[in-house]
Amino acid sequence: MKLTVIIVNYNVKYFVEQCLNSLEKALAGIDSCVYVVDNHSKDGSVDYLSHRFRHVEIIDSNHNLGFARANNIAIRQSESDYVLLLNPDTFVGEDTLREVVAFMDSHPGVGGVGVRMQNVDGTLAMESRRGLPSPLTSFYKMCGLCARFPKNRVFGRYYLSFLEWGEPQRIEVISGAFCFLRRSALDKIGLLDEDFFMYGEDIDLSYRLLKGGYENWYLPQPILHYKGESTHKSSFRYVHVFYQAMLIFFRKHYGHLSFLMSVPIKAAIYVKALIALVKMQCSRVRRSLGFMKPRSPEPLYLFVGRKQMVCRCQAIARRKGLTAEFVYADEQTFAPSVVADKTAGHKGVAVLVFDTDSFSYQAMLAFMRGIARRDVCIGTFNNKTRIIITPNEIIK
Repeated sequence: MKLTVIIVNYNVKYFVEQCLNSLEKALAGIDSCVYVVDNHSKDGSVDYLSHRFRHVEIIDSNHNLGFARANNIAIRQSESDYVLLLNPDTFVGEDTLREVVAFMDSHPGVGGVGVRMQNVDGTLAMESRRGLPSPLTSFYKMCGLCARFPKNRVFGRYYLSFLEWGEPQRIEVISGAFCFLRRSALDKIGLLDEDFFMYGEDIDLSYRLLKGGYENWYLPQPILHYKGESTHKSSFRYVHVFYQAMLIFFRKHYGHLSFLMSVPIKAAIYVKALIALVKMQCSRVRRSLGFMKPRSPEPLYLFVGRKQMVCRCQAIARRKGLTAEFVYADEQTFAPSVVADKTAGHKGVAVLVFDTDSFSYQAMLAFMRGIARRDVCIGTFNNKTRIIITPNEIIK
């Protein structure tokens, strides 16, 4: 077998469904299998997905195992040349996996590949290419020099911002959202470190691939990453897990540094975590005292597709009281100027909802990349499920 795709799910069944729908097209012609490892979801994910995707291997855990351990269970069961770790809150372009497989087949020295991840507004996700978070690189990131001088080869190394986006590039860290791995490399260096519950395991694995003599690469093949739909980044648990992962990585790979070097780094991690918690608590106190942010304008939903999709979305919009516009179009006829015309004068966010029967995933990604507006984000409508998926909510 050529490829095993592994998705770890926790209470995001509709995003997983969309991801699996995109994979059905992207895996055409590839000898492959797909695993969904469910981390004891409470939203009925296992029943929902198992009835709709009978060809998918579903592992139903009785506990929340964390990202690393859940992936490792499926990796051990797999028997393929390559393994792809894929976030549930993603979808992939139709050509993406075939291009990555072809690259790996022709470059035997490559251990892992990451791709061009797009945010929901069409902008490029900086974590698509990263450098190792060495003490100095991490310092530049935490003190703001990385953001201030992104094209500088010293200060901008955390996100490798000086690299061209449209060309294949050697990188150091592959994002866990799309982490394409050579199975023989995993057999040599070991699987994901289960000391990391969530976050940091991708950095650790990437570093071990480099230490094992392999190369890590970035390819400009597109996927969409909703970035965090399966986590709650405003929670205390998120802060604890995220910064704990930073400490684990530092102790594992830089624990040999002198006391004078290690103390400031550890202190910086603790200070960053404390600041995040204080900001979070202040926000909660403000809300409890009635100091609310000004109410944002209602989003404008722009539904784009063929007649069947438009009619169904008109009914949903009426039932849900959505502010909506409707356009009959497909990927050959839809133009960016339509978005500009329909959103002119609207002061809030616009959600561009594509008909997945009229637009390929590749076309949706290309269109969003072409407009790349902070006030326009992507949505999808599936005619079979009649579900609208947006970055902020599921509408049925």
